[in-house]
Amino acid sequence: MCKRCDWGTKNELMIKYHDEEWGVPLHDDDKLFEFFVLEGFQAGLSWQIVLNKRENFRKAFDHFNPQKVAAYSENKIQELIQDKSIIRNQQKIRACVNNAQRFLDVQKEFGTFDRYIWKFTDYKPIINSFKTLAELPAKTELSDAISKDLKSRGFKFVGSTVIYAHMQATGMVNDHMVDCFRYHEVQ
Repeated sequence: MCKRCDWGTKNELMIKYHDEEWGVPLHDDDKLFEFFVLEGFQAGLSWQIVLNKRENFRKAFDHFNPQKVAAYSENKIQELIQDKSIIRNQQKIRACVNNAQRFLDVQKEFGTFDRYIWKFTDYKPIINSFKTLAELPAKTELSDAISKDLKSRGFKFVGSTVIYAHMQATGMVNDHMVDCFRYHEVQ
């Protein structure tokens, strides 16, 4: 039996997410946007809640196509607010549409969102060496800087804690515990 990070052992969905996605360096703009949206919806909630609704989010938000989400009308926003299969937080839904528009702005400026976001880590993952969950930070100076830059570009729900969670999920930082079998696999 392989050792996993403690948080990634709760149920089959969490195990699959931990074993296959979390911490893997991600460079696909559509997937980066998906995680960006999901991390924003997670703010103040558990990742398990978001993960349980992930497929519903994919359907509701046109598979996280930033061009489509950026063009959502008020009618579509109202439809999403009524959709019981997702997290129906009006502020987060509106932020998602706004962030899709800002995401496209960043793509226009940098060529890809990937090029923009990964420049903060010199285009390579930061490898941490944590032994316990208690050592994991909720945010760092780097997530503070990214958050500040995103806010200056008009993004919403991009506080430092949300950004650090995004960095962990997309492999910008390797925060698997050193004794987790994924620690060396994602480097």
